[in-house]
Amino acid sequence: MSIMPIVVTGATGQLGRLTVEALLRRGIPATDIITTGRDIARIKDLADRGITVRRADFADADSLTEAFAGADRLLLISASVPVGERVANHRRVIDAAASAGVSLVVYTSTTHADTAGTVIGATHGETETYLRDRGIPSVVLRNSWYLENYTAQLPQFLQNGAVVGAAGEGRISAASRADYAEAAAVVLTSEGHTGAVYELGGDESFTLTELAAAISAAAGKRVTYADLPVTDFARVLAAAGLPAELAEVLADADRGMSRGEMYTDSGDLRRLIGRPPMTLAEALAAALHQ
Repeated sequence: MSIMPIVVTGATGQLGRLTVEALLRRGIPATDIITTGRDIARIKDLADRGITVRRADFADADSLTEAFAGADRLLLISASVPVGERVANHRRVIDAAASAGVSLVVYTSTTHADTAGTVIGATHGETETYLRDRGIPSVVLRNSWYLENYTAQLPQFLQNGAVVGAAGEGRISAASRADYAEAAAVVLTSEGHTGAVYELGGDESFTLTELAAAISAAAGKRVTYADLPVTDFARVLAAAGLPAELAEVLADADRGMSRGEMYTDSGDLRRLIGRPPMTLAEALAAALHQ
């Protein structure tokens, strides 16, 4: 079927790069992939492999129009900019895709974006609404949390003997970036997904108490979960060096977790990728033996 070229925005980021690799594994020729980013020097190696590399800044409408020229399908990976700028940036991408005549926009959202009460959830919900109202054929991939959000912190968890958060006993359906990327590649390269909203997450959910127990079992060192009020958790994150706004956004995300906003039992991820997603135990084992 003729569905090329495919644009992957945010290819300078981890999810974008993993999606490019997944597209290549699915047999898409390098010459049929367009990758974009603000700093294209970071993806020069993709150009060296025959993939088209174009500069695209979500804040610069002209750069987007040029970057999307000739594209058939587009993956809009949600912007990692200050929260207040995200929706405007996403709208510019969607408008540029429409102007370029893109036949399908695939957007990476968050679980339960239509009802989520978090700051991040609201930006995704507004983007989904704009995409729908714009009338472009689309697919929404509502990704839950990344397992890597926790495995990247393993040294701190083990050093401190604690996982600190504000998620209470809320269940989290985290999955690996690679599995989310593979799901995106499947949707970009196959038919029958237009109009779908997929709630994506791992098959095995966990609480942060269970995360601490899993780390203890995998590492052979006792780690407990310390549950804090949201405001206190934000202060802890800021004291650890995060910018104040980001600290508040992440603490707010934990608040959403406590309400079940990062939980899904849809099975959509498993069905899309055709196998069980990576589990927490597998992710911890891999991270500990790197």
